[in-house]
Amino acid sequence: MRSVNLNFFYSQFQALHDINLEIESNKITALIGPSGCGKSTFLRTLNRINETIRGANYTGEILLDGVSVLSQDVTSLRRRVGMVFQKSNPFPKSIFDNIAYGPKVNGMTAKADLEVTVERSLRRSALWEEVKDKLQKPASALSGGQQQRLCIARAMAVEPEVLLLDEPCSALDPIATLKIEELLFSIKDSTTIVIVTHNMQQAARVADKTGFFMLGKLVEFDRTETIFKNPSKKETEDYVTGRFG
Repeated sequence: MRSVNLNFFYSQFQALHDINLEIESNKITALIGPSGCGKSTFLRTLNRINETIRGANYTGEILLDGVSVLSQDVTSLRRRVGMVFQKSNPFPKSIFDNIAYGPKVNGMTAKADLEVTVERSLRRSALWEEVKDKLQKPASALSGGQQQRLCIARAMAVEPEVLLLDEPCSALDPIATLKIEELLFSIKDSTTIVIVTHNMQQAARVADKTGFFMLGKLVEFDRTETIFKNPSKKETEDYVTGRFG
């Protein structure tokens, strides 16, 4: 997946400036930068979530397998490019029905198939052993960390090619954060992952490549080790060493 000369506007305000970024398949890409720098805006353009905002528009291209996302049916696109938000948002349904929702929307009706899909998704999110005896209980009864893993399992249930995560661990304790990071490692062989994070230690731990955004521009994009140990831009070095931001 990649963006080409991407400019994004909230009405008259330009939030992104000429973003050219290629996201490698089956890798974890982290986006870092100070608040308001455009990294979440960029993430949300990748599956057209920003289209729901009045006055939002962009120029340039976003390509998935070489095809513009604008030319694709938005429902099909969001099945291929799933998203998990900063605040966990389980549906007001049972644990089982949360996971089964996407497959049902995409035409899966057989109970046996749904059961297999739900179990597989919960196992992949390391949640199965914790919830297997209470699948019909409300998802809202789970802890914060469990709810976030449930939301990842729900997104994974439709087998997306790309998974977008917008600060998924910002409200979680270190133990829950570790479980999310282990989950990302376990699924990246089959899924391309893009994660926005303010936690630079997290980016250093999980990402294969990292992009540094500032003032709506992609300042630098490289291997994560390079970004943190030998960045080519002074702005990047200042940010990762804590001199500003």
